[in-house]
Amino acid sequence: MTNTDLKALELLFQRPLEPVFTTRDQGKTVLELPDSFYTDRYRNDADDVSNRFSQNVELKIPIQELARKPNLDFAKKLSLKNQFSLFNSNHQDIAGKLIQLFLDAPNLKQFVSLAAFTKDRLNPVLFQYAYAVAIAHREDTREVPITNISQVFPGNFVEPSALKDARQEASVIADTGNRVHVDIPRNYTASDREDEQRLAYFREDIGVNSHHWHWHLVYPASGPVAVVNKDRRGELFYYMHHQILARYNTERFCNNLKRVQPLSNLRGEIPEGYFPKILSSVNNRTYPSRISNQLLRDVDRPDASIEIAEVERWRDRVLASIDQGFVENSSGQRIPLDEVTGIDILGNLIEASSTLSINSQYYGNLHNQGHTIISFAHDPDFRHLEEFGVMGDVTTAMRDPVFYRWHTFVDNIFNKFKTLLDPYNASQLGFDGVSVDYVEAKLGASNAQANTLLTYWQKSSADLAAGLDFGPSADGNIFASFTHLQNAPFTYTFNVTNNGPKRTGTCRIFICPKVDERNQPLRLEEQRLLAIEMDKFTCELLPGENTIRRESSDSSVAIPFERSFRPIGAAYQPKGADELARFRFCGCGWPQHLLLPKGKPQGMLFDLFVMISDYSQDAVQQPTNTPNDACSTAYSFCGLKDKLYPDKRTMGFPFDRRLPNASLAELTGAFSNMAKTDLKIVFSDRIVDKA
Repeated sequence: MTNTDLKALELLFQRPLEPVFTTRDQGKTVLELPDSFYTDRYRNDADDVSNRFSQNVELKIPIQELARKPNLDFAKKLSLKNQFSLFNSNHQDIAGKLIQLFLDAPNLKQFVSLAAFTKDRLNPVLFQYAYAVAIAHREDTREVPITNISQVFPGNFVEPSALKDARQEASVIADTGNRVHVDIPRNYTASDREDEQRLAYFREDIGVNSHHWHWHLVYPASGPVAVVNKDRRGELFYYMHHQILARYNTERFCNNLKRVQPLSNLRGEIPEGYFPKILSSVNNRTYPSRISNQLLRDVDRPDASIEIAEVERWRDRVLASIDQGFVENSSGQRIPLDEVTGIDILGNLIEASSTLSINSQYYGNLHNQGHTIISFAHDPDFRHLEEFGVMGDVTTAMRDPVFYRWHTFVDNIFNKFKTLLDPYNASQLGFDGVSVDYVEAKLGASNAQANTLLTYWQKSSADLAAGLDFGPSADGNIFASFTHLQNAPFTYTFNVTNNGPKRTGTCRIFICPKVDERNQPLRLEEQRLLAIEMDKFTCELLPGENTIRRESSDSSVAIPFERSFRPIGAAYQPKGADELARFRFCGCGWPQHLLLPKGKPQGMLFDLFVMISDYSQDAVQQPTNTPNDACSTAYSFCGLKDKLYPDKRTMGFPFDRRLPNASLAELTGAFSNMAKTDLKIVFSDRIVDKA
């Protein structure tokens, strides 16, 4: 790939609403288009606009003519100013065809040309989604960094007045070094009269919502089979969302709120209202609100049609199949829901991947259509010409309290299946001859107390320049400051005795809340469902005593702040090969700044649980022709690029199924390869500027 090819592909993530012929890269670069690439609006003025935007640029990248222009009639149902939803079956089908079109480009230059030609003829969010999926899955675009969605469409993440201030700052202050950071307000969606607002720091966190978008980019529900049919995709859909719920419910305990109640009855009122106060990037309208005690109704609109009764039938069929222990494919063949593949089958069936569902006609589209019904609660019959609310968009759905209620309902279906499986037995849980003797998590300060960790507020910045369309071309950096939860880095130290030959283990680290919002002790079954995976890694065990140390920043769950909010442009890219690979590919992962729950000012107690399992039972033989992967540090939620999921055990092991003991203390007492200790998380209500 030439440098200009790489540059052109990166530039197509910038200024997504501007015509492709305008300047990018802070006014330094322009794409030189063939005349046939201009849309009808600009075709007669092609020379004028080309000359205007080509002046005073440092680099002109010629775009090759297409061998054959694509037929884009399949995308006409989604206009350029309509909202795009991955929960909408019609939109999924359109996205799948566009992804296939991009993947079929015969070489890199033709892919660049195809992307440049289609960009101004398609819905901008549809284009950016399908384009990013193609970048992530084409063999010849491995070196192209995918810009974080919050920097492409900042309106989906930032309070609108902050965007106005950012444009004003860019227009008035020419020297980027003299620009002030625009401040994104805290708690702007509700007052403290609304109890759910206590969790706004979690639900509305930019990194959390970016993670949700990026996961669905890595694991699209529609498109070519090779892109959709990834190893254990359905199980990952279950586990990633299950872990989000475990974290969310624990955050609720930190804020003296009870666990989320499932949205099991779609015919009842939804007590929780939500007024998002963010703008849709494609039509500059605010996302519609949902009033308190909103009643859901059947959706009958030109862009979506679904009856609540149909969703209820799908629910009943899925639950009946779990009770029976099998699902039926479209030929009537019974496929058993066993302990190895059952959860993967159910995940693909419930999310209703049209490519992977065992029988989409019979089991339907439960998860996605639930999102659809909720997202149109304010205007189900289109009489007010309103678009969907935040629940209809993967970049915004996690902002809404009802997201967690709906996913708790979905998660309970998965948990029902898991509960019907036999409890884990000693041969599955044990590791003969291995003993975990000491467990510690400690901050880096010399006077730090063992097993006492710290959280606090941090003020950080992200560059919005790439997503501020129709501003000054040479706008440089336009930073927005926002406040988010942060945790002080810490180190795990474990002493492990190996009474056998040299061997390998898998170290699995979880934290479990000990009490609920009323300070009542949690049973093991409750702790199991609330267990938060913190890390997972292999460890070499020499005969005798071993000391294992692991930094919190190396978590297999999370990605660091710099990967969530990486600056745009070659000047900010790392120079080292390994770091450059991580910068380019590692956008999927839970945000590191939310690795720990908030805790409480007086301290909140957790069980820090550590297990060393037998790697010979965990190991996965990877295909021999797969390249080395630089993104293994966040595989727990996102898997490995182009590889099998690197742990043969079911996701969440050992807490994904019932356990043979009455308490966590009994469990760790019965198995020497497990240990636990009390862990206190202390929250400091102060704001620290990011260094």
